Amino acid sequence: MKFLKYLPFLIIGWMHAQEEVVHSVYFEFDKYTLTEAQAKDVVDFIKKTDSTRIESIQIFGYTDDVGKEAYNYKLSTKRATAIQNKFIESGITSKVIVTIEGKGRILIDDDIVENLPEKRSKNRRVDVVLNLKPLPKIVIPGYYNSIQKKHIVGDHIYLDNVLFERGSSKLTFKTKTELDKLAKLLHKYKNLNFEIQGHVCCTPPFQKEAIDMDTKKRQLSTNRAQAVYKYLIWKKIAKERMTFKGYGNTVPLGKGAEYDRRVELVISKV
Repeated sequence: MKFLKYLPFLIIGWMHAQEEVVHSVYFEFDKYTLTEAQAKDVVDFIKKTDSTRIESIQIFGYTDDVGKEAYNYKLSTKRATAIQNKFIESGITSKVIVTIEGKGRILIDDDIVENLPEKRSKNRRVDVVLNLKPLPKIVIPGYYNSIQKKHIVGDHIYLDNVLFERGSSKLTFKTKTELDKLAKLLHKYKNLNFEIQGHVCCTPPFQKEAIDMDTKKRQLSTNRAQAVYKYLIWKKIAKERMTFKGYGNTVPLGKGAEYDRRVELVISKV
């Protein structure tokens, strides 16, 4: 069966943010052949991704800093080509693979790097980059993509452009730009009070919350909600208008896991 051959057309509006997902395959010293486990793992990475969202695939090969530059360029290209060949062999159409490039060696300062052998082992790799089309906007009664002129208690404002790195609660530059726009609307409609709700996806059923890789604590949804809360305070939104709470994975939208990595405002007073 040819994978990704037919991409169904979605008659629905698209979000503005585009997403990249990276999967790395690590090689032994001076090797470019894939083990059976590596091949299965990297192919599964592609096939478990929603095919309707895959816009393109880029494959970049690298080596460590040992050896001559010309040899390492050839080796890195062979590593990238090995991944490409495995994809095509597995039925992934070559049309979406837009880049196969060997980038040669990654130089490091061996006089300051701790655990140099491990550092070098991480550089002997291929990065497979999926460029994903934006998620379709959700259409659910009571959910909005921006602050409206009139709301009722219980309305949700789904912050679809407030995105976090996986496992992180740190606000990106792009996220802060979106929150700046939100803050202007909140200053305009000063009657609105709200709860900032954080959510996560993709945790085991027995774990209701995800680990924040920055703090190493299992409170990712709470930390994301609090990060938005603190930023809005910095933008001079009155504390009295806001609360925040993390809900972990307990309130899925039923629209797919990607939509559940979200922060939203829920109107509590108008």
